Amino acid sequence: MKLLKRIAKITAYAIGMVIGLVLLAIFTASYKYNSIVKATPKNQTESLNPGELGKYVNTFIGTGGFPYWVCGFNFPGATVPFGMVRLSPETMSFYNNTKDFSTSGYYYGDNKILGFSHTRLAGTGATDGGHFLFTPTTTPSDKVDFTLDYAHKFSHNDEIAFPGYYRVTLKKEDIVAELTATERSGLHRYTFPKEGNKNLIIHITNTTGNRPAKEGFVHILPKNNEIEGSVRTFGSFASRFGGVQVYFVAKFDHSFSDYGIWDGQSLDKKGLSKKSDSLKIYLGFTQESINAKVGISHISIENARLNLETEVGHGNFTEILQMAKDKWESKLALIKIEGGSLDDKKVFYSALYRSFQMPTIFNDVNGEYMGFDKKIHQTTDFNYYTDLSLWDTFRTVHPLFNLIAKDEQRDMLVSLVEMSKQGGSLPRWPSGYGYSNSMLGSPADMVITESYLKGIRNFDVNLAYKKMRQVALEPIPKDSSAAGREEIQGYLTYGYCPTEFGDEAVSKTLEYSWADHSISLLAKELQHPEDQALFEGHSKFYKNVWNPDTQYFQPRHKDGRFVEKFKPLQLTYTDWDDEYTKDYTEGSALQWRWAVPYDTDGLVSLFKDKDYFVNELNNFFAKADPKMAAWTPGSYYWHGNEPDIHAAYLFNAVERPDLTQKWVRWILDNKYDNSYVGIDGNDDAGTLSAWYIFSSLGFYPIAGTDIYQLGAPLFKNAVLQMGEHQLNIGTENYDPNNIYVKKILLNSKPLDRTWIKHEEIANGGQLTFIMAKEPHLLINQQSSKSTL
Repeated sequence: MKLLKRIAKITAYAIGMVIGLVLLAIFTASYKYNSIVKATPKNQTESLNPGELGKYVNTFIGTGGFPYWVCGFNFPGATVPFGMVRLSPETMSFYNNTKDFSTSGYYYGDNKILGFSHTRLAGTGATDGGHFLFTPTTTPSDKVDFTLDYAHKFSHNDEIAFPGYYRVTLKKEDIVAELTATERSGLHRYTFPKEGNKNLIIHITNTTGNRPAKEGFVHILPKNNEIEGSVRTFGSFASRFGGVQVYFVAKFDHSFSDYGIWDGQSLDKKGLSKKSDSLKIYLGFTQESINAKVGISHISIENARLNLETEVGHGNFTEILQMAKDKWESKLALIKIEGGSLDDKKVFYSALYRSFQMPTIFNDVNGEYMGFDKKIHQTTDFNYYTDLSLWDTFRTVHPLFNLIAKDEQRDMLVSLVEMSKQGGSLPRWPSGYGYSNSMLGSPADMVITESYLKGIRNFDVNLAYKKMRQVALEPIPKDSSAAGREEIQGYLTYGYCPTEFGDEAVSKTLEYSWADHSISLLAKELQHPEDQALFEGHSKFYKNVWNPDTQYFQPRHKDGRFVEKFKPLQLTYTDWDDEYTKDYTEGSALQWRWAVPYDTDGLVSLFKDKDYFVNELNNFFAKADPKMAAWTPGSYYWHGNEPDIHAAYLFNAVERPDLTQKWVRWILDNKYDNSYVGIDGNDDAGTLSAWYIFSSLGFYPIAGTDIYQLGAPLFKNAVLQMGEHQLNIGTENYDPNNIYVKKILLNSKPLDRTWIKHEEIANGGQLTFIMAKEPHLLINQQSSKSTL
């Protein structure tokens, strides 16, 4: 018995010690993390300042959050609007020396910098890019372990960034790194200490997130102070179409005092050229300040050189930086705002900045680009764009471009049509020169239709319509790499996607119906009355997955029975075996309950009555977590993903604009701020940022249509520059606490509705909101009904 007691006592002590050590480790890690994220970067230096509007941009918004999966996956580095080059630091975690906490390569909770690479996606869940990582160091080459990533510890206190510029001081080695960019080129300026080694390590086969890379090639040209090379990388999306090939040329302003090539096995200090799947080089210098100009291309080394010579030429770092600043100022100046707090202004212009980072200009300066057929094509009167996160951006980003960036939007439409020619089908999420087939539906239908309805017509709309119609009515050929609409035969046969035929059946039915509504609108414009009627009928298919007993959109079997296992609050993220959420995409049945913004009357008619609809929708927001970027989104309103981000505007459909105004302001106040977290989840190529732009201005697009729902502006006044026209948005009785709207005037005439059509503002005009502290249920009318 004594022995058993002794064993039990020792066991208890051991368990206690283990628990204590675990708690100590958690406390230490938490303390370390908090000390990292409390440091604050700056947005100007003594000699370098942002532009007049660029000073309001916080490039670090959306670069952090804990846990890492709530991060916006933005990056703080140097780029220009829609630039092929997004030159930014890559970081490594202090926890486990990994570099996969952010898909963009930079995570605010990290304290180690690996170097500065030239490509990445912006704010997405996909890890692609990281090409050609430059790392400055004072460590002698014979002391560098080339098998490992070379890392510098850093503090956010030592970072400075604004649109077009990034700088960090790497204090341990006393190195200052500065970055700026053009569309297809990146400029580096490294300042080393007077004494000691001055080296650059360039990782040719680097990728963000350590994704695979092959076919690395480098050639050192000492007489010209140049290097050139290429690599094929296989990121989250590029791996789906055979990888993406990227070429580069780098020119330096000083000669190399030393150089060598690491091929994954050994360091060669004599060779000038090498091929390997694992490839790094080092370059030695004797000067304190080293400037590198790097051009990239997806066509050839020759084109990379041409891009560099055309865009940069003999320009120095300061001159190119000024050009980058000017490009950003021209975009930020498209919307001028007055009123609101300083933080509101910073969040607004940071959001506008993010909205212009993607898609990506993909053609070289000579017009050549790699098409979806893996052949070289030539642009004529357009820039060719790729990296269109359409399932996300069709909701907010492209509607924003339809207002203030029509030329770029037109080129994006031309690009989509060209992709359909080369690959056989309109893409859903085109990246690089291939179909990623990420997400679901056919969102290009909404993008093309909406743009056409809003007056952008100088593209091949007839071919676009043919491709839209084809995807909506036929399976994609088996030899095509495009996804099209999965389970389209079941959708057409049964009027919904039966659960037996695939996953995400409910979400697909809802998304296909929305797309069909857009096709019907375009068919009407193109005078195809039979198609208009056909697709208008298909747009009502969403009703076929509505279960009147549960009052939810619910999966159905092909025999018409609803799936019995049903938990409307169950999240896909926590339903590990897909027992309840197999037929929903990234969310709960409750979050998909509102996914019919284009037919609000039809949606409301499915509910028991209007009061029930109002109460259910209001509870959807009232029970949502007010915390931004919570570790789990919860089952109620989640602003961090797309299916329900329009939901606050649905109150307008049931004569409760006061609740639209209330909850939109709640989102603006709670789901955005001027911190390194800053947004409620992945920015998804600017989708959440563009939501903020619209909602803070007081109106919101119903994607795929020409309708805007009206809310309440956050700012006192705003001016949108829409080509030659200006839309002025003003207020009366403005006060930050007056979040409700009593009256709306369009060009001095009262509106008796809570929506406007694009044609009413296409040529500019004046939209005036008369604000109030108390809610008004009917715009321009008094009401005595109680409010929630």
